[in-house]
Amino acid sequence: MFRRTTILLDEDVYKRLAEESLKRYGTTKAISKVINDLLKTALKNQADILNLIFSEKIAKISAKEFEEFRRNLSKRLES
Repeated sequence: MFRRTTILLDEDVYKRLAEESLKRYGTTKAISKVINDLLKTALKNQADILNLIFSEKIAKISAKEFEEFRRNLSKRLES
């Protein structure tokens, strides 16, 4: 089921959406499809990130071990 709504877009955002619509669907009249696709992807990615953050962790490590790992990693990145 579709819902009709009005959104206000900055001019540069509208132009990018129109260009993407033209590229994907061959017309600028498919901006709603582009917006839906982009929002679905963004919301899915956000949900995936939140799930990763709040999921049960497999590795067990102490604060001391983590601090040692972080120091070693910093040293390697500085080199």
